Amino acid sequence: MPRPVHFEIHASDPERAITFYTTVFDWSFERWSEAPYWLVTTGDGPGIDGGLAQREGPPPEPDASANAFPVTMEVTDLDLVTREIEQAGGGVVAPKRAIPHFGWIEYCHDTEGNLFGLLQPDPSAE
Repeated sequence: MPRPVHFEIHASDPERAITFYTTVFDWSFERWSEAPYWLVTTGDGPGIDGGLAQREGPPPEPDASANAFPVTMEVTDLDLVTREIEQAGGGVVAPKRAIPHFGWIEYCHDTEGNLFGLLQPDPSAE
């Protein structure tokens, strides 16, 4: 069965996006060749790594509905990470809501307007 093995973030301002993801999630970035492309390492253990590329077109509209294939990160404290996202220049697109008996989900955007999700597991979520 095919599984996701890589994600890609497109950024109008790659350095700003690198600062955002380093600040909020402690990811590391390494420039790959002369192309405006960076390899993204998200940590050790289960999960996937990805890349960050210079955006070649216009950024997403600020109030656009989800029109992508967003990556979702598991977090232990959704409220804390939301504050860190807002302090780093991102924002909430769809506020925290329960997935009954599974956890809490929220969708946010980064400094480049890219949509991503956050999931806090919590079997007591209602």
